[in-house]
Amino acid sequence: MTDAGAAGDARSEQLKGRLDAVQRRIIAAAAAAGRAGDLPTLIVVTKFHPAEDIKRLAALGVTDVGENRDQEAAAKAEQLAECGLAWHFVGQLQTKKAKSVLRYAAAVHSVDRPQLVDALAKASQAQQDTTGRPPLRCFIQVGLADDAGTHRGGAAIQDVGMLAERIASAGSLELAGVMAVAPLGAPPEPAFEKLAAVSAALVAEHPEANGISAGMSQDLEAAILFGATHLRIGSDILGSRPPVG
Repeated sequence: MTDAGAAGDARSEQLKGRLDAVQRRIIAAAAAAGRAGDLPTLIVVTKFHPAEDIKRLAALGVTDVGENRDQEAAAKAEQLAECGLAWHFVGQLQTKKAKSVLRYAAAVHSVDRPQLVDALAKASQAQQDTTGRPPLRCFIQVGLADDAGTHRGGAAIQDVGMLAERIASAGSLELAGVMAVAPLGAPPEPAFEKLAAVSAALVAEHPEANGISAGMSQDLEAAILFGATHLRIGSDILGSRPPVG
């Protein structure tokens, strides 16, 4: 659990309580899924919340944070460089933003088209040449909704193999696995079961690409049941979006 000594103000105490509650849910869900010794990585999604909150989370032991807007993420990453955090880009990404994202991101969870793979590979290679950064970890975002009205983005299942080959063949990228968002207005279990099958097919061709980025505040238990290795939790830890201004 988190270190009580890290909490020095009311907001830190609030974050600690919320973080502990989520960690207890993760431990319980993993035990129920028969994977008590195999806990997923917790990525705290910090979009819209101030850098001060992320600094508090780092003091409470959080090591991985997620953002979905490049401008906001870049500013926070620069401000908090001394915290040693791993930054995950979890939102839809325009190819023109690839160069900026590579300055701070350890992983991108929303790779869904060949043009984005190529842009990330070029930007990652440039960063490797100048800074020696490690390859960018890439999760292929898979679209799981059959109904376009509830579609949450992502590549078609039949395109996953093609995207995987493109990522794996780029020396500046690392194929990490798959990612998905459960469809709105439907139970998450069928979607995550489908994602697990997509993951198994991917791992059969690329054994190291065994990551499954799935599960948010409302459905983390279902995601863990179906093998999630990375959870993206925001509101249950940080609370609702702070008011603007």
